[in-house]
Amino acid sequence: MAFEGLSDRLEAAFKKLKSKGALTEKDVKEAMREVRLALLEADVNYKVAKDFTQKVTDRAVGEKVMESLTPSQMVIKIVNEELTSLMGGTKARLAVANHPPTVVMMCGLQGSGKTTHSAKLALMLKNQGHRPLLVACDIYRPAAIKQLQVVGEKAGVPVFEMGQINPVEIAKKALQLAKDQGYDYVFLDTAGRLHVDEELMNELKNIKSEVKPHEILLVVDSMTGQDAVNVATSFDAALGIDGLILTKLDGDTRGGAALSARAVTGKPIKFVGTGEKLGDLDVFHPDRMASRILGMGDMLSLIEKAERELDEKKAIELEKKLRKNKFDLNDLLDQLQQMRKMGSIKDLLKMLPGVSKKIDEVEVDERQFDRMQAIILSMTPQERTKPDIINPSRKRRIAAGYGMQVEDVNRLLSQYRQMQKMFKQFSGKSSKKMRKRMMNMPGMMNGMNGMGGNGGFQF
Repeated sequence: MAFEGLSDRLEAAFKKLKSKGALTEKDVKEAMREVRLALLEADVNYKVAKDFTQKVTDRAVGEKVMESLTPSQMVIKIVNEELTSLMGGTKARLAVANHPPTVVMMCGLQGSGKTTHSAKLALMLKNQGHRPLLVACDIYRPAAIKQLQVVGEKAGVPVFEMGQINPVEIAKKALQLAKDQGYDYVFLDTAGRLHVDEELMNELKNIKSEVKPHEILLVVDSMTGQDAVNVATSFDAALGIDGLILTKLDGDTRGGAALSARAVTGKPIKFVGTGEKLGDLDVFHPDRMASRILGMGDMLSLIEKAERELDEKKAIELEKKLRKNKFDLNDLLDQLQQMRKMGSIKDLLKMLPGVSKKIDEVEVDERQFDRMQAIILSMTPQERTKPDIINPSRKRRIAAGYGMQVEDVNRLLSQYRQMQKMFKQFSGKSSKKMRKRMMNMPGMMNGMNGMGGNGGFQF
């Protein structure tokens, strides 16, 4: 995951500060030296790293910080604020035309994920009630038009194409069609190159001149580190971009692009790709990213992800069942399936405050959740509804049905009963507000109950 190395280095630097109690100017400068080295290792631009640590030092050696009861916490607070500022301060919104449609020109080098992220962004807007249109303006790359049609179909967004004619004409025709048929967003998937060249830029300039897009977004691969920032600088100088989409932020990347891009280019990061699925696109929040880098979690993004992925109707039905203490294995299966829709369990846990720093020390076996589902699916409808009827012979049949041991069935049933007991206490003593909170993150509290590699289903 991005920033893991940086988070570890920063935590080590702050741990030294916490152990000192009272701080001296020398303590702060030594800590900032380690912070600067950590930023450079994360492939952050040298000048950006130097300016950042200087700003933190200037603020941290102030009299109020040094004389506060918890100076180390004050320093961490300052680092958090400066990190947020470095990445843009607040989220940057997508442009909206006064008179629809809003035209968004998508640019990037080949392999950056431009076509896929055009569809991702269109899907995000479609889910918000908009009517987006994807336009195939890449007439050079083999199968580029077909790729856009495939991802467009998956997203449920129409694709406009005219074959391999002049991209400027394609863009103009698409814009007219959008006006005639009431599309409110038009995404132009333009051609890319292996590197920035004059021919590419001239074509993009011609499209910009004729269509006059309201937003020009550059898609860059965060795995390329500082090169991503260099590409952004080149595109901005030639074309004048309005913002960035960073892809592969879920990969094994050092994160330098996310930290350097705004400071070097002056252009905001507007969206980040966090996975391969079309739904894996998030609005970029500098403050939330800063919190995650510092190991403070990101509850707001977790809640938004839950609200986006989970079925509200099912949550309401489950709440009613919990009130009546009628939670059965069908409900447990449904909750497992909904959790899996939200993505990697380990990534979800990292968003929880206090857990993000410790989760790397625990081996999370994602397959345990799949095994739990397999056990339940091996049961009859009656057994799922009334687990108490599952006797030894039924357990043997269930175990044989998915090719594991009777002990696994016993373990699942034991954990189900523990959950049932907890829900009974919960519904009897806690408020409706707290129950709703629990519905927003099904099973999360229990899922944290030791998910190590001990072979057991710790749910």
